[in-house]
Amino acid sequence: MLDLKLIRAQPDIVDLAFQRRGKPLVSAEILALDTKHRAALTELQTCQTNRNALAKQFGEAKRKGEDTTALSANSDRLKTEISKWEKEVEAYERDLQDLLSSLPNLPANDVPEGTDESQNKVVRTVGTLPTFEDAPKAHFDLGEALGLMDFERATKISGARFVVLYRHLARLERALATFMIDVHTREFGYKEVYPPLMVLEKTAYGTSHLPKSRDDMFQTTQGLWLIPTAELALTSLVAEETLSEQSLPIRFTAYTPCFRSEAGAAGKDTRGMIRQHQFGKVELVSITTPEQSTAEHERMTSAAETILQRLELPYQLVELCTGDLGFQAEKTYDLNVWLPSQNTYREISSCSRCSDFQARRMNTRYRPQATAADQKPTLQFVHTLNGSGLAVGRTLVAIMENYQQPDGSIRIPKILQPYMGGVEVICKEG
Repeated sequence: MLDLKLIRAQPDIVDLAFQRRGKPLVSAEILALDTKHRAALTELQTCQTNRNALAKQFGEAKRKGEDTTALSANSDRLKTEISKWEKEVEAYERDLQDLLSSLPNLPANDVPEGTDESQNKVVRTVGTLPTFEDAPKAHFDLGEALGLMDFERATKISGARFVVLYRHLARLERALATFMIDVHTREFGYKEVYPPLMVLEKTAYGTSHLPKSRDDMFQTTQGLWLIPTAELALTSLVAEETLSEQSLPIRFTAYTPCFRSEAGAAGKDTRGMIRQHQFGKVELVSITTPEQSTAEHERMTSAAETILQRLELPYQLVELCTGDLGFQAEKTYDLNVWLPSQNTYREISSCSRCSDFQARRMNTRYRPQATAADQKPTLQFVHTLNGSGLAVGRTLVAIMENYQQPDGSIRIPKILQPYMGGVEVICKEG
């Protein structure tokens, strides 16, 4: 959530940031509502002060045996006025909160200008594209021919956008998740977490997924929300807490199923595993100070890149432009892996720096270390970051397509073979 004090102090800067995002200018609307709210609050406080003074007069008059009829009438009038202003203040607070919660984060100053994904900036391209004698097959054709990928039975069980994996492909999914978690915990210092897969509404709100992404999430009849990413649970581990500066950065990682309704994806990637209602993902989350935030973003992105490099998968690092930033991000790097069947790079990871946007919603602060000049430093909001390290299903897809052989078998990357019990090639079984 944006800082209301910033909007009051620098409305022109805020409007310029929204203009860069291609969003309507909102400062005037927010400030007008804020003015009404503060005016109503002043009226309420004045009435409450007058009521307190009147109560003293009433007590004094009672003590002296004086007539209190007029004082009682004034007290009743003030009670009515207070009730009226309390309702107005509450309404303005609610409207202001709703408006602020609908606004995305401000892009960082160094984010490239652009209106959509076509204007994202390719930072670097890594790896050599594979060559094939014949046209490369799509992962779903390869998987079905091997008898290890079953969309028909998945549809029978659950409907569209689900898959059943068997034997070596099921093991490959598990091997990828374990490999990723091992790298992130052993080499990059992330703490492994197994979080709940369902969260409260306030949890989804705190990480900015509600109300923005309501249509893309599944909700249970008990009101809990299925996580579209483990970011919701991992980031919220520090919600409503005050941390010490010495404890930062805090780094979490988790492998979980994720659930998305894909409400806005009608007709997109309807075949295969690219866009499903349920998919596995290894998530990375960092909680830092503002001073650490930029370096932590580069570090997190490097951790995700390391997975692709170890798997020897060709990819691009892309910096998102202002028009393609996610709702809570001030800056984002995407990692796009090469898919031979599509002759293009597709997103496999998104690493975002969110400044204090989520922390304000979650009310998560830290206490800076005291200095000689400042023995009681003011509490500050933390900065939060999140990224995929990586999307496991899409990584499986990328391996199948990049490591396919003319006979339809799939070679296993060397780094994964120990996780596959020594299996080097996935072949069709007799």
